[in-house]
Amino acid sequence: MSKVGQFKDRMLSLGLARVSEAAALAAAVHVGRGDESAADQAAVDAMREQLNLLDINGVVVIGEGERDKAPMLYIGERVGTGNGPRVDIALDPLEGTSLTAKDMPNALTVIAMGPRGSMLHAPDVYMDKVAIGPGYPAGLVTLEQTPGERVEILAESAGRSCRDITVCVLDRPRHEDHIRQIRATGAAIRLITDGDVAGIIHTAEAHQTGIDMYMGIGGAPEGVLAAAALRCLGGQRYGRLLFQDMDERNRADKVGIADLERVYALEDMVRDDVIFAATGVTDGAILPGTRMTETYIETETLLLRSRTGSRRRMHYRHPVVP
Repeated sequence: MSKVGQFKDRMLSLGLARVSEAAALAAAVHVGRGDESAADQAAVDAMREQLNLLDINGVVVIGEGERDKAPMLYIGERVGTGNGPRVDIALDPLEGTSLTAKDMPNALTVIAMGPRGSMLHAPDVYMDKVAIGPGYPAGLVTLEQTPGERVEILAESAGRSCRDITVCVLDRPRHEDHIRQIRATGAAIRLITDGDVAGIIHTAEAHQTGIDMYMGIGGAPEGVLAAAALRCLGGQRYGRLLFQDMDERNRADKVGIADLERVYALEDMVRDDVIFAATGVTDGAILPGTRMTETYIETETLLLRSRTGSRRRMHYRHPVVP
């Protein structure tokens, strides 16, 4: 492979951080203003513009729907100058559009990049998910276990009481039984209205976030993005695609998924070294939100590399031009 074609994660990581920052800066103008679509579109436009400045031959494998959903960053869209390495890109220009519109916690801009073929091309369907942080035996919690069993097994492995465990769950009617079973163990639940990428990432830094485990049903594309982060941070992540009708099954077939019942471990969703960047739009447990004054705008970005396990927090101050 030529030097031009190599995936040089160290060299590309700063550029990826700039992509995430640009999307957050664009979305920040819309925080608390009640317009989800305007916030999302601003983030998309800024992210696309910055991606197209990078010397990569990139294709979006996790994006915002199919091509007919344009002008969003759609699955299959080509990005970059075309002059660099062939890479897969997973992104969510604004993880938490409603969180941004309502000025609620944990809205992020999120993007991951790896060599071509490194990430699962997940269709836009639901996925049953469970995730825990690093330091536990492999396969400790599984999708075959009940929600209550997962809590009890995790607590025993950690040498703690179930009452000391906190589980993050999306606040949806479909999770009523999960919530009932989790609370029956004595564990606490942190309900979130949106943003399960952030919810899963929280498990990797439980000492900071207070979240020991994530479980429930959410979007499959978000599941792959979260897996990219955990590949860098450490932890365990399992997911199984869920299909509501034949149209959704056809989507899976279109992206080459033959086994519709397969349980995907983290290593199945992210098969090679990746880089990952997330920038805070609103304040959250991991990242502060974007700060705006009369003279400058500040962001903080979490930049991760799985090859080295490195974590960087990048504080960026951008002057406001009169």
